[in-house]
Amino acid sequence: MYQITAKGARAPIEAAWDALAWADPSPAGAVDAKEDGRLAWRLDAFTETLEEAEACVEIIHETSPELTARIEALEDRDWVTLSLEGLPPVAAGPFFVAGSHALAKMAPGKIAVLIEAGPAFGTGHHGTTLGCLLALDEVRRRKAIGKVLDLGTGSGVLAIAAMKAGALSAIGTDIDFDSVRVANENAAKNHVTGFTALHITGANTPRIRQGGPYDTVFANILMKPLIGLAPTIAPLTAPGGTIILSGLLHHQAGPVRNAFASRGLDFQRRIKKDGWSTLVFRKPVSAQV
Repeated sequence: MYQITAKGARAPIEAAWDALAWADPSPAGAVDAKEDGRLAWRLDAFTETLEEAEACVEIIHETSPELTARIEALEDRDWVTLSLEGLPPVAAGPFFVAGSHALAKMAPGKIAVLIEAGPAFGTGHHGTTLGCLLALDEVRRRKAIGKVLDLGTGSGVLAIAAMKAGALSAIGTDIDFDSVRVANENAAKNHVTGFTALHITGANTPRIRQGGPYDTVFANILMKPLIGLAPTIAPLTAPGGTIILSGLLHHQAGPVRNAFASRGLDFQRRIKKDGWSTLVFRKPVSAQV
């Protein structure tokens, strides 16, 4: 396993992230970009082979020549788990996301979500997950969360948080088998019933349609899949329901907003956290399911 790291200003980091994430096929198995100080940003990519790592460096240099990318060989261990070890607890509104050791020290009155380091994305630390949790808090304060659909559920953190905040039921989907397994395990660890994670690609499947319409829909994935899912998510959402979208760098928010607005959905607000945007939509009460 190899890790490719580059540090610099936000614009070249975002450009390099875009290039790596949307290369077809991409040499990177995973890519992340985040703030790394007051004015600095950091790009991390992970590959299985040195050849793929060198291909990532080439893409970074071609896209953002001002960046210097380093390659580091990692031990043959679960890099996702390693990247999460030692992360501090995260407070997002009433939600407190942490491992068991930190939950024991949690202040009273919070909604505890137990997420240990493990091989699935979504811990609350990433700006996309944090934005979704803050949007969920706004939903719960305004109306019932109701039935939840969580597309790209990862660790299950959003669906689990929704269930612990009063949702009636939740279905999570992911294209990764490990994520589905971990999400279901996390639900059990949080003593959550009524949530099921499924290995499903897309959302227009009989199982998803039969469970709808949904009062709260999460889709924390990437720009192009979100745009492609707009025609499917709109009819799956109940009239008056809320759609929370993330996985977007700031400059990617516009096309996604346009795609969902064109389906008759009302844009509510945009939440910006750590370089990432979360978009919140509402389906008009008068809309047809």
